[in-house]
Amino acid sequence: MNFLAHIYLSFGDKDITIGNFIADSIRGNKYDHLPQRIQKGITLHRHIDTYTDSHKIPKISSKRLHKNYSHYSRVIVDIFYDHYLAKNWTEYSDTPLEIFVDNFYDQLEENYAILPDGVKRMMPYMISDNWLVNYANMEGISKVLNGMNRRTKNKSKMNFAILDLEEHYADFEKEFTMFFEELIIFSKQKFKSL
Repeated sequence: MNFLAHIYLSFGDKDITIGNFIADSIRGNKYDHLPQRIQKGITLHRHIDTYTDSHKIPKISSKRLHKNYSHYSRVIVDIFYDHYLAKNWTEYSDTPLEIFVDNFYDQLEENYAILPDGVKRMMPYMISDNWLVNYANMEGISKVLNGMNRRTKNKSKMNFAILDLEEHYADFEKEFTMFFEELIIFSKQKFKSL
């Protein structure tokens, strides 16, 4: 899953949220210097990723993209799924997306000192362009895909995946909805066991 899903699946725990968000920037077990609950957020993130990578529904979504994007197809599916979460936010949260995201940005600023360097570099762009809110619209997703393509030095061709999203929009949305219901249950169980 991508940024918004990981933040959402932290279930309002501020420290778990930070850990869940920064986990991709932490290599191996090099996080024992961080507060305990942030460490638990990193662990939760890794459980979510393992579950997602082994689940049949995201594999179906990924297979639809594999011919054009090879191993990048899983990353693209993560981005697509965040789009559907943002677009259908009111089905998952009583807090408006804009307020939820503003609260998260505040948490990032409060924890700035312990954020990995890569997150510190990304954060100003994420906040100024309001990535998480803009996931809800096609223009926002297109910008994300373009940015990801630039980061791969145009090798991934991920910028063209917006066309796949448009072509198979209902299929991807159905797959996201079915999968996310199961992921919420899984994540709540892992969250309680941390």
